[in-house]
Amino acid sequence: MERAPQVVASPEGCGVSPNRLKRREWLKQAGLLSVSAPLGLLSHESARILAAQDPDHSVPREPTPALPAKLFSFDPSLYRFTAEEDAFLDELEQACFLYFWEQANQKTGQVEDRGSADGGTPRNASSVAATGFGLSALCIAASRGWEEDAAVRDRVRATLSFALKNVQHQHGFFYHFVNGESGQRILNSEVSPIDTCIFLCGVLTCRGYFDDKEIQGMATECYERVDWNWMLHGGQTLAMGWTQEQGFMKARWDSYSEMMMMYLLGMASRTHPVPATEWSAWQRPRFEFNQIAYIGAQGPLFTHQYSHAWFNFRGVHDKYGDYFANSIIATKIHKLWCLELTDRFPDYAEDLWGITASDSEHGYAVWGGPPAMGRIDGSVVPCATGGSLVFLPRECIQVLQNIREKFGKRAWKKYGFVDAFNPLTGWASLDVLGIDAGIILLMAENARTGFIWEQFRKNPEVAKSFELAGFQANPKG
Repeated sequence: MERAPQVVASPEGCGVSPNRLKRREWLKQAGLLSVSAPLGLLSHESARILAAQDPDHSVPREPTPALPAKLFSFDPSLYRFTAEEDAFLDELEQACFLYFWEQANQKTGQVEDRGSADGGTPRNASSVAATGFGLSALCIAASRGWEEDAAVRDRVRATLSFALKNVQHQHGFFYHFVNGESGQRILNSEVSPIDTCIFLCGVLTCRGYFDDKEIQGMATECYERVDWNWMLHGGQTLAMGWTQEQGFMKARWDSYSEMMMMYLLGMASRTHPVPATEWSAWQRPRFEFNQIAYIGAQGPLFTHQYSHAWFNFRGVHDKYGDYFANSIIATKIHKLWCLELTDRFPDYAEDLWGITASDSEHGYAVWGGPPAMGRIDGSVVPCATGGSLVFLPRECIQVLQNIREKFGKRAWKKYGFVDAFNPLTGWASLDVLGIDAGIILLMAENARTGFIWEQFRKNPEVAKSFELAGFQANPKG
């Protein structure tokens, strides 16, 4: 069965069209990283180099032995947006939320994988990840009063009930893409652990936020029916997926990426937990850019964002590193790398940068860097900086406001930013992707209030997962 001609997007950042690189082939390549290094802590020298390049960041004190370095004296959690910035973020968040409100099946709550940036009738091709972002979006909307509380609760109940009774699954893991009306698998998609986990993070956010026994009961059932050991398939790391035609995929989630949420949720499960040793089973490759060291992946910028949308890694570390500080470094490096491309793409500047997996003029593109990947052409992807607001708030909001001001007619539509646009050619995507609008919305709210982090951590499994993974508070001073 051939895929439909529509280009679709994956939370793994690997959208596919019939004529482009298959999503799972890229994931397989990403899992077989050419960079290898012993597990270790981030280099304190990385902070010194970055500080020299950016006078706004001072050099931190020497780190406590055997603990990750504090890479910046500036704590993003202490950033205070100006009244103008906060008003802009509020407008952006409401526009993103509108996508999840309108581009979801009104009866089933399943959210479209993508939709027209100008609005319009849903295309009836939902992704479980977009629905997970949508559940988190509903919590924000209820908190901020964007919709009536009763209507929001009804939507949450409908979504959870349909997921439990109608959405096709295997051992609690959902298929990547489903028909929004029937809940049945479409596009020959795989049973996807990462997409399921994004959905579960939305489910648990609702369980934390809504004081509603029905919602909490269904949320618990969704989480606790997942058989994590089935997806291990006899290995030490989770398989990337399963199809009824070919069984388990050979590639595994065995290296640093957006997948940290999977192991944390799996370890903390009351019903089907994976061993806590799984946290040490995946690799943490050491990358360098201009002598700046960090834990990385040969993948787009979203790999440093997604788990952080729900799990708050600020102020804690495990024996391998400080993942929040690491994402700050990775985001800063991405910006520096974009600015080094200005000889080829003069549109990139201090207030215009950011490339991550997105639409492009030639279909869905898995692009970004460093190291450079994909056919980079000067396009700008708003969710690259929107999804990094908690890491570099001042620098990222500068980009987002600049895009709205200078390119608003092309780059801003009914649901906020279009998925991507090219200032050099005039091209702009006609669509919004649920996962990209979702990461902007959640990270904007976390940067403003920490709301999603606060609601998510009300679930006792969150603290349990951090304890099992060996996280400790960072030393003060």
